[in-house]
Amino acid sequence: MIIDRLTAPVTDCARSSSPLRLIAVAAPAALFGALLAAQTATAGVLSPQAESPNAKDIKFLYDMVAIVGLIIFVVVEGLLFYALWKYRAKKGAVAAQIHGNTRLEIGWTVAAALILVVITIVTFIKMPAIINPAPSDIDANGNPVAGSLEFASTDQPDPPAESAELNIKVDGQQYVWRYQYPGPKVVFSYEEMVVPVGMTVTLDISSDDVAHSFWIPALGGKMDAIPGYINKLWFKTTRPATYVGQCAELCGRNHANMYSRVRAVPFDEYQKWYDQQAADIEQSNREAPKQRQAIEKAQGEQSIQGGGSAGGASDDQ
Repeated sequence: MIIDRLTAPVTDCARSSSPLRLIAVAAPAALFGALLAAQTATAGVLSPQAESPNAKDIKFLYDMVAIVGLIIFVVVEGLLFYALWKYRAKKGAVAAQIHGNTRLEIGWTVAAALILVVITIVTFIKMPAIINPAPSDIDANGNPVAGSLEFASTDQPDPPAESAELNIKVDGQQYVWRYQYPGPKVVFSYEEMVVPVGMTVTLDISSDDVAHSFWIPALGGKMDAIPGYINKLWFKTTRPATYVGQCAELCGRNHANMYSRVRAVPFDEYQKWYDQQAADIEQSNREAPKQRQAIEKAQGEQSIQGGGSAGGASDDQ
């Protein structure tokens, strides 16, 4: 009886702790699964997404460094485990006293330096193609371009004069992106940017309020949107598709909902969208004064009916 009394609380404690153990195991697994499902956050699980030419060069550098790092990791860890197995403790064995190997130490130092030199050289070779906007594959009318030009600069220049481009002003606002299009018509959009396939798109990125960061992973690097400053970025789509992204700079409580999207369409479809967007905006501008007058009239009637203020409270109250 005494033994049963002593073991009963232990059994009850074990039973009560089993759900807690299950939660402790399931919660991290669920969180990890949710992070993997967030494609805009991962931007590619093992390697970055790449659709724009500059994004493909960034991906090349990323993959190169990752592969080199993986090879070094495998070699170092392999030698470590080999040494642990070969020189494991044995009964009666006396470990040899080694005070360094100058040739070996110089060898791996030089090898590491050479690896860094090679990575640096390849990076500088790729940098102009990442920074400089590529020539468009189509002209201003959507016709294919037969050839392309090459140029280089230490900063992001405009595309070649002979190449068509679409310059869009990107304005970060809590918590939405606004895109202002060039041309004789007033055209802008929010959250979704529509661009023609094959045309180089240059972005002038700024902000109205706080620091944001514009990033479409598949179309290249990210760029900060800072109030009072204009930062530049470019991309060129190669096929009709929709590319998604998200603000990459903590900008307030709704930062997680500040999505961005680029929809690449054929030139004819883009032109139709541009004309329709301009017509819708023009119509909205014509109707806005009427709607404003109607709202003000309704507020005035409400104020009169309420006996004074717009809230319905009279002076007597």
